[in-house]
Amino acid sequence: MLEEEVVARVLSEALSRGGDLAELFVESKRSTALRLDDRRVEGVSSGFDEGAGVRVLLGDRASYAYTNVLTTDSLREAARAANAGLSGFKSSVATDLRRGRGPVHPVEARPEEVPSSDKAEALIKADEAARAEGGSVRQVSVSYADVRQRVLIASSDGRRAEDDRTRVRFAVQVVAARDGEIATGFEAPGHSGGFELLAAHDPSALGSQAAAKAITMLDARPSPAGEFPVVLAPGAGGVLIHEACGHGLEADTLVKEASVYAGRRGDRFGSEKVTIVDDGSDIGAWGSFGVDDEGTEAQRTVLFDEGVLVGHISDLQSARKIKHPPTGNGRRQSYAHLPIVRMTNTYLLPGPDDPAAIFASVKKGVYAATFAGGEVNPATGNFVFGMSEAYMIEDGEIAYPIKGATLIGNGPRVLQVIEAVAGDFGRKEGVCGKDGQSAPVTNGM
Repeated sequence: MLEEEVVARVLSEALSRGGDLAELFVESKRSTALRLDDRRVEGVSSGFDEGAGVRVLLGDRASYAYTNVLTTDSLREAARAANAGLSGFKSSVATDLRRGRGPVHPVEARPEEVPSSDKAEALIKADEAARAEGGSVRQVSVSYADVRQRVLIASSDGRRAEDDRTRVRFAVQVVAARDGEIATGFEAPGHSGGFELLAAHDPSALGSQAAAKAITMLDARPSPAGEFPVVLAPGAGGVLIHEACGHGLEADTLVKEASVYAGRRGDRFGSEKVTIVDDGSDIGAWGSFGVDDEGTEAQRTVLFDEGVLVGHISDLQSARKIKHPPTGNGRRQSYAHLPIVRMTNTYLLPGPDDPAAIFASVKKGVYAATFAGGEVNPATGNFVFGMSEAYMIEDGEIAYPIKGATLIGNGPRVLQVIEAVAGDFGRKEGVCGKDGQSAPVTNGM
């Protein structure tokens, strides 16, 4: 994306007034989006953005500047702006380059080569299938988005890496209404890959599934109050692991001792059935990449191994503070943002238990099929989650849908009381927000 000579000049400029590490992040991004509302495709929006950011580190301090003009002069100006606030030890720019390259995520059908008419047809199919589910369907919204992001990361310590990332997502939201009751259904698969997503996830099937959920929830009864056993659905239940466990194991939180897990490495939190990983190298997963936004290769990091806390996730800066190698979790929303510690694909790995046996063991409980947002306090581990799709379990079987259900608990405590983990693993894609930045992530269990 840039010639090596230009990269070297920018990094040298960034260290001209001091600093022990300089880093250049260059990004080029193309995106396409289509949306259907009220049975009409509203048109195609396309975007292109490129730019670069320069970061200078000095001890625990960081300074950052960026530009959306990729000329040598503009890049050097950004480098000077980044080092303006730092002075001290002057490091040198390494000439012995270390090329970083992580897993390659195959793209079978380049989205930019697929006609817009084919993408629009997929929206229409989902809309028609959703409306065919019955007269209770009142509104259908369907969206398609693809993005291709190419990045280059170079640093004064000799790291060089490039990554070419393509992501596609297709979302269907259905609103159903009957006798004054309103309910919604939602399906939104995504992956690191191309337009072949819609071969694996048929748009018509997605429309039908979203509508069926909305119609089912019209018959939901008010959720009973009290404490009940909870069975978490494959895929969607992984958001509980993401929020209640994952955020507390981000190293920037750990170094501030603002996490309930700080200083607890080696402690047992759950049974031998509980193994949790964060895996940015999972081929084709929505939150995956080849290298992170600091040039560290994507990897699988074990957080809990058979119930024992054994790991954390980190970026370069937090890794320096805790004196551990970075785990490939330095991510940024764009070149205009500093990298921060972020999860990628966070999974509770499959266990030995049979799903039918799990349900059979529950006399009266709640089946949490889909969550609708919530909050967690990393310092205490306490959390509150709403459920957009939930059911009562009675005598080992799903009895009826419920509405207004809320899951309240504590992350470490939840790990302690997990009794069974089934083998029917599933994934759900989402977007995680932190410090004003968003990042694609996958939750799984």
